[in-house]
Amino acid sequence: MIKGRVRRLFKTLHLSIALVFGVIFVLLGLTGTVIAWLPELDRALNPELLVASQPESGDESTLPFRVTPQRVQQIIDTLSQQPSYGKPSQLTLPETADDVYVVSYKIPTEKGTSDLFRSDVTRQVMIDPKTDEIKGERLWGQAGLSKTQLMPTIFYLHRYLLLGITGKTISGITACAFLIMAITGLILWFPRAEFSALCAAFRIHYAGSMARLQVSAHRVLGFFAAPVLIVLAFSGLYFNQPDWTLPVVKRVMTVSKNDKVTNYPVSKEAAMLTVAEAMQYAQDRYPTARLSRIVLPKKSSDPYEIRARQPTEIQENDGATRIKIDAYSGQILQVRDPLRGTSGDVFLSWMFPLHSGEAFGLLGRVFISLFGLMPLFFAVTGWLMWHRKRKPSRSL
Repeated sequence: MIKGRVRRLFKTLHLSIALVFGVIFVLLGLTGTVIAWLPELDRALNPELLVASQPESGDESTLPFRVTPQRVQQIIDTLSQQPSYGKPSQLTLPETADDVYVVSYKIPTEKGTSDLFRSDVTRQVMIDPKTDEIKGERLWGQAGLSKTQLMPTIFYLHRYLLLGITGKTISGITACAFLIMAITGLILWFPRAEFSALCAAFRIHYAGSMARLQVSAHRVLGFFAAPVLIVLAFSGLYFNQPDWTLPVVKRVMTVSKNDKVTNYPVSKEAAMLTVAEAMQYAQDRYPTARLSRIVLPKKSSDPYEIRARQPTEIQENDGATRIKIDAYSGQILQVRDPLRGTSGDVFLSWMFPLHSGEAFGLLGRVFISLFGLMPLFFAVTGWLMWHRKRKPSRSL
């Protein structure tokens, strides 16, 4: 147990961070509770947009849905020939039989928009895999309260505070503050090196005093919550500001290079691979993986980037395997494989599954969803403790 001036310093630091960042902590926790179920809630709100028509009967609608490269090429060609759509920037493939294709088009930033608050907006077009019809579209990244925009808005509120690049930086700073607050809270919790003091430190007690109940609950639940808060803060910092976290990880682990790669030089007459051909090269590299997302080359020097999920990957949905393929030769330029990577690669591949709870399946997601309420609990009990100490003592 720390005492004296050092303890007062940690208490002041813990309190100051809570007062400055408390509202953001609560906001991130509550929005995290919601987006732990983002795919399910989005589909429930927008079945006419995100659920394929005539879903398969029984359990077949939830079985993995394998699409062929030729089928994807057909969709790309059809859209590319329509003036109102053209060549997309990305295509997300159906995971199950009642999912839809999500074709994405990046929206250029409007002139006059400040870089400080610039937010990337993507036009999403949903294609029914059974009828080939366009089910509808929406703008991912544009705030709104309509049912089609609600879940994207909550996601951007959680990650960017709806402030674009500036919000991303604020979220990164907040994650750092969250780390410090969790660590200082853990340090302040440690009791005297006595058995009775240790037992008392794990006990929530009322004894006729609401103040005692609040303090003991704040301390005990804070001890158990601190490790989870540290993981959430560090992983959130990695998502928003990888340049801040990677140097730390690289000091203790080996992380593969993730430099930008380009196609090998070719003649001007060389023909670019079709999407179907690029998919086939990726599938040949990982025969048992499900291809989940394709990023098309924007410039002639850009390779194809294909996301895949291998059967034993910890990350669900799109997976964490990334394959960059030369857009002319089909040569594999770069691979990020969470199952065969370095120690640092594997560690980083666990960040999203831990942050979302999906590393531990359905129960993990339920836990993370409920845990999103903890910042609110700590904010309320912490504020009551602080407010009580600020009140002048009553005269006897």
